[in-house]
Amino acid sequence: MAGGGEKTIAQNKKAFHDYFVLDKYEAGISLAGTEVKSLRAGNVNLKDSFCTVKDGELFVVAMHISPYEKGNIYNKDPFRTRKLLMHRAEILKLFMKIKQDGLTLVPLRLYFKNGRVKVEVGLCKGKKLYDKREALAERDEKRENDRYIKSASHYED
Repeated sequence: MAGGGEKTIAQNKKAFHDYFVLDKYEAGISLAGTEVKSLRAGNVNLKDSFCTVKDGELFVVAMHISPYEKGNIYNKDPFRTRKLLMHRAEILKLFMKIKQDGLTLVPLRLYFKNGRVKVEVGLCKGKKLYDKREALAERDEKRENDRYIKSASHYED
């Protein structure tokens, strides 16, 4: 993908269900060549993955990138911990927020931007069970309202 623009590879829909996303950050990711080829085929799963700070560096844990079919010996472990690339000052700022406020860093989506793989990392706060129920009820209510509006406009014709 030599041109500009963004192309989404995968989204972490479970994160939006389980967390309130307070802020979003963009980070690069250190990958092997066969992993990038596997990403181009869309073979990735962000569910249950999270980010951690260790020795001033940011890592993504439990992100599954399926082995590339034609990669044979060059394939890496699908669940290996991968380094995220951000400025050190930004990583330290995130680390302080995580330690101070009890927040979590979660990868929200993976995408290509100008030919490079980027990760959108969200600074998140966990939802309680009643928050999840409330979000589901709101979504169902919106769906019902949309159905009603659509059927009402159908009769006007």
